Amino acid sequence: MAVATAAALLAALGGALWLAARRFVGPRVQRLHGGGALGLMHGKTVLITGANSGLGRATAAELLRLGARVIMGCRDRVRAEEAAGQLRRELQAGESGPDPGAGGAGELVVRELDLASLRSVRAFCQEVLQEEPRLDVLINNAGIFQCPYTKTEDGFEMQFGVNHLGHFLLTNLLLGLLKSSAPSRIVVVSSKLYKYGDINFEDLNSEQSYDKSFCYSRSKLANILFTRELARRLEGTNVTVNVLHPGITRTNLGRHIHIPLLVKPLFNLVSWAFFKTPVEGAQTSIYLASSPEVEGVSGRYFGDCKEEELLPKAVDESVARKLWDISEVMVGILK
Repeated sequence: MAVATAAALLAALGGALWLAARRFVGPRVQRLHGGGALGLMHGKTVLITGANSGLGRATAAELLRLGARVIMGCRDRVRAEEAAGQLRRELQAGESGPDPGAGGAGELVVRELDLASLRSVRAFCQEVLQEEPRLDVLINNAGIFQCPYTKTEDGFEMQFGVNHLGHFLLTNLLLGLLKSSAPSRIVVVSSKLYKYGDINFEDLNSEQSYDKSFCYSRSKLANILFTRELARRLEGTNVTVNVLHPGITRTNLGRHIHIPLLVKPLFNLVSWAFFKTPVEGAQTSIYLASSPEVEGVSGRYFGDCKEEELLPKAVDESVARKLWDISEVMVGILK
């Protein structure tokens, strides 16, 4: 028994060491600007939804470092203010580092935005339109992942309502400002899990059946179809829109996922070894928001800062147009 236990411990230790080695020497996404390009976003205003944690926070931190004025659109104002305070302190610490003259970091603004409420989205956009003279980049980053069946304030299934419809209304209400600020960019955060979703027009609200995994995948497929149709509608405006997947990243997005207590240590080890950090996961968002390499590029799908191919169901123009038309009705956009 003692020999078997020792063998099991040695195997576990060996596995942990192998994972650790893979984590540190395996291929990772390189930071886009590698400490250079400071001031690249100077004079530009960027709006990021869900910017108080995870990918959104990491995206905000880098774009601030590059000189952007960043508007954090967040549901919880208290948590957003705390995150903003931390970001400002981190930025100040960086500016007082070995090369303080290279700074020129941007400004950070916090505004309340609940994507599960069309009323909140409209109020938020009205405030932005009244107070912001320009908007150079809109990053639709916020999302909810595999939650139990719940509905938004307006009666929509929560994942479809937040991940797709909330951002659909937000983007449409801000299009005029984006066009007047052109050249400007829209960046949409989707997921590789779009591959497992389908657009069921007979049950978009999941009232006939609900599977939290399928509904998340459907909302991410909707993000891609929205991007493709919006790119078509924006041709000739000098406003581009692209969509991305960040890869598997360690964020609080999976808070609704139940992991058995006995499995958690192994899961934490595996996620540490194989999952991207938020900074790594945010690189494609940062790239699409700021890089000169994608100037004028629109309607494309990216991962790890490179264009990737989509499945046929994600490039179906008839489905994309129908989804757009139905979404307009659902969020109450008047022709």
